[in-house]
Amino acid sequence: MSELYEKSLLKLELDQVLQLLSQCAGSEGGKAACLALRPTSDLEEVELLLNQTTAASDLCTRKGNPVFGDVTDCSASLERADRGGCLQPVELLRIAGILRCARNIKSYVAEDDPKTVLDALFQALTPNKYLEDKIFGAILSEEEIADNASPELADIRRHMRIQSGKIRDSLQKVISSPAYSKFLREPIITIRQGRYVVPVKSECKNDVPGLVHDVSATGSTYFVEPLSAVNANNALRELELKEKKEIERILAELSSEAAAYREAIDLNYRMLVQLDVIFAKAKLAYRMRAWAPVMNDQGQVSLRNARHPLIDPQTVVPISVSLGTDFDTMIITGPNTGGKTVTLKTIGLLTLMAECGLHVPAGDGSKLSTFDAILADIGDEQSIAQSLSTFSSHMRTIVDVVAQCDGRTLVLFDELGAGTDPAEGAALATAIIEYCRKLGSRVVATTHYAELKLYAMRTAGVINASCEFDVDTLRPTYRLLIGIPGKSNAFAISRKLGLPEEILKEADDLVDKSDKDFEDVLSQLEQQRQQMESARQEAERLKQETAQIKQQSEQYQQQLQKEKEKAMESARREAQHIIDEARAAANLASEELKAMRKQLADSADTTGLNQRQTELRRNLNEVEDKLRASQPQKERPKPTRSILVGDTVELLKLGTKASVLAVNKDGTYQLQAGILKLTAKPEEVYLLENENPYKAKGGHPAHSGREMKMTAMPTEVDLRGMDTVEAICVLERYLDEAMRANLTTVRIIHGKGTGALRAAVQQALKKNKFIKSFRLGVYGEGEDGVTIAEFR
Repeated sequence: MSELYEKSLLKLELDQVLQLLSQCAGSEGGKAACLALRPTSDLEEVELLLNQTTAASDLCTRKGNPVFGDVTDCSASLERADRGGCLQPVELLRIAGILRCARNIKSYVAEDDPKTVLDALFQALTPNKYLEDKIFGAILSEEEIADNASPELADIRRHMRIQSGKIRDSLQKVISSPAYSKFLREPIITIRQGRYVVPVKSECKNDVPGLVHDVSATGSTYFVEPLSAVNANNALRELELKEKKEIERILAELSSEAAAYREAIDLNYRMLVQLDVIFAKAKLAYRMRAWAPVMNDQGQVSLRNARHPLIDPQTVVPISVSLGTDFDTMIITGPNTGGKTVTLKTIGLLTLMAECGLHVPAGDGSKLSTFDAILADIGDEQSIAQSLSTFSSHMRTIVDVVAQCDGRTLVLFDELGAGTDPAEGAALATAIIEYCRKLGSRVVATTHYAELKLYAMRTAGVINASCEFDVDTLRPTYRLLIGIPGKSNAFAISRKLGLPEEILKEADDLVDKSDKDFEDVLSQLEQQRQQMESARQEAERLKQETAQIKQQSEQYQQQLQKEKEKAMESARREAQHIIDEARAAANLASEELKAMRKQLADSADTTGLNQRQTELRRNLNEVEDKLRASQPQKERPKPTRSILVGDTVELLKLGTKASVLAVNKDGTYQLQAGILKLTAKPEEVYLLENENPYKAKGGHPAHSGREMKMTAMPTEVDLRGMDTVEAICVLERYLDEAMRANLTTVRIIHGKGTGALRAAVQQALKKNKFIKSFRLGVYGEGEDGVTIAEFR
C-alpha cells in the first residue's frame, strides 16, 4: 500500500470509522484488530467478509450479542512457558479467560441452527474445560493462590495459622503483663518485616529485651520483637518459605500444562479475535442502519440514499449517485458549503468500508466496486515551512495521483485546478481528468469552473452533477442532482445579504456575455428541473394514495369474501337441518302409511283413516315449504314477450314445467303438467323462452321427486353411467317416491360392468328399512344387470 493511498485513507476518514468499529468490539485484541483493518481489492475476499457480517447480524437478531470480554493476547506468555518459564498468576488467568471465552462462544451456536459462513470459525474453537477449571480453581486473583491448589499448600497454611496463633498468644502475655505494659506505646501486636512485634517507647527500648525491627517516623516508637517470640517467629518464617516454594511449584505445573496446549490456545485466541471483529461489524451496521452492498470488480458504483457515516443521522441528507456504467467521470459543481466535498468523501469512504467487510449506510441494492487503490486529493496541505502554497500542495498530490492511477483506480479530486489563474487552472484540470480517463480510472471531481461544466456537457462518458442550493434561504439542501451543472449563485447570495444594487449591476455588466448566457441556461434548466421534481413528487403522492386505496379495496373485498363464506356456511347448515327434518318427516310418513295400511286391512273406519291421511299430507307440505324457502332464489331476466298458448312455463311454487293450454279472460293460464291440469296466476309462472313444450319423460332417473309425483310413477330406475355416490342418491330418492306411490316391487338397472355399482346398490337396499327383500334379475328381467326389490 503506497504512502499516497495511506494518506487517502486518512483524508477519507476511514480511521474514524474504524475507531467507531473498535468501540463495538468486546476484547482488547478485537479492538486492536478493528483499528488495524485495511481494505482489500480481492472481490471474493470482500464478498466473504460481507457475508460474514451479514451472518453475524442475523445471529445477533436471533440470539443477542455474544460476549468477548476475557480475550487477551497470551502468545508471549505461552512462548515463555513453552521454554520452561514459570508464568505469573495474572498470565495464567488470561490463558484461562481465553479458554472460558472459547467455551462460551462455541456454545453460542447450536447444532440445529441454520448453516452460515461463520460455522468454520465456531468449529475451529477448542475449549479445554479441564485446564480452565484447574487454573481458576488454583488462582483466586492476581495476588492470591487458593488453599486447595494442592494438599501440601493447604497443610502448610494450616500450620501457619496455628503458629501465628501461638505467637499472638505469647505476645498477648507480654502486652498484658504489668511489668512490660508501662514500657509500651500501645498494647497492640503488629507486624514489621514479616515478624510479629510490639510498639515500645523509645526511652524504654532497653527495658524490653528483644530485637528491634523498625522505628517510627518520629523516632518515638521502636518496634521490638521480644525474645520469647523469636523462635516462634523463626518457625513461622520457615513455613512462609515453604509456602512460597509450593506456590512456585504450583505455578510451574500450571505453566507446563498451558504450554502443552499452546497451539490450541493460540488458535482459540485468533478465532475469538476474528469473531469479535465480525460481530463488531454487525453491531456497527445495526447502529448505522447499514446494509451489505452488491459488489463487483468492474468499476461500477450505484449508491441509493447513501449517507456519510460520520454525520449525524438526524441531519445528514442521503444522496443517490452512479458511476462506471453510462459514464466513468463525474464533475460536481455548486456553491461553497453545498455538500460537494461530502459527496466526494461519501463515495470514497463507503467503497473503503465495503472493502473492509463493513456494511454501508445506503439503501438495499446499492452496488460498489473493488479498486486496487482509491487516491484522493482533498483538503489544503499548504506549508510555510516547506514553502508550499495552496496550489503547490494540491499539485504535489496530483503528481503522485497521475503517476499511480490505472484502470483499477478510483480518483477523487476536490476543487481541481483551484489556487491559480482561473483560465490556466480550468485548462489544467481538464487535461488531468482526461489523462486519468485514458488510463481507465474512475474519476469524481468538484470544481467551480464553467469550462469544466462545458467539458462535461460535450464529452461522452463525462456527466455533470450539482449540489442544490436554496437561494431564498441562502442555505444548501445538500441534495445531489445528476445531469445538471450547478451555479455559484454569487450574485443572488450577495443581493440577499444586502450588497448594493449598483455594485451588483456593475458586476453583471463586467461578466462576459457568453458566460451570462450560459448561466441563464443553467437557471432555466434549474427552474425546469424544480417543476419536474414538483410534478414527480405529486405523481408519487398520487401513486401512494392509489396504492393505499387499492389496498383498502382489497381488504374490503377480502372482508366481503369472508362474510360471503360465513353466510354460505350458515346457509349450508340451515339446509342440512331442513334436509334432516325432511328425512325424519319421510320416515314418519312411511310409518304412518304402514299403520294406515294395517288399519285399512283390520277396520272399516274410513273417516279416521282419511283424517290421518290429511294430517300426514299437511306435515309433508310444511316440510316441503321449509325446504323450498331455504333454497336461494335465482334472479332471472324479465321475459321479452307475453305468454302465449303452446309456450312452456315454470310453476314457481312447484318448481316444475308445464305447457300453456289456454289464456283465460281474467289473465290466468290453463296449464298441463304431466297428467295434471291446473289454473295458475301470472305471478305464479315464469315463461321459459326458446324451449319446446314440456313433455313428461316418465322413468328417467334425473327427474325430481315432485315431477315424479305429477306423472305416473315408473316401476324401474336406470342408474347406468352414474358414479356410486350419484347413483345411491338417485336410488334413495326413487325408493322414497315409489314407496309413497304404493308400489310393491321395483326394478333397479345398474348394469353388469365391474360389479361395483351393483354391490353399492345392494348395500344401500340392505340398509333401507322399507325394503323387504331383493334379488338379481332372472332371464328376461336383465339377469345380473338389474336388481328386483320388494317393499314391506
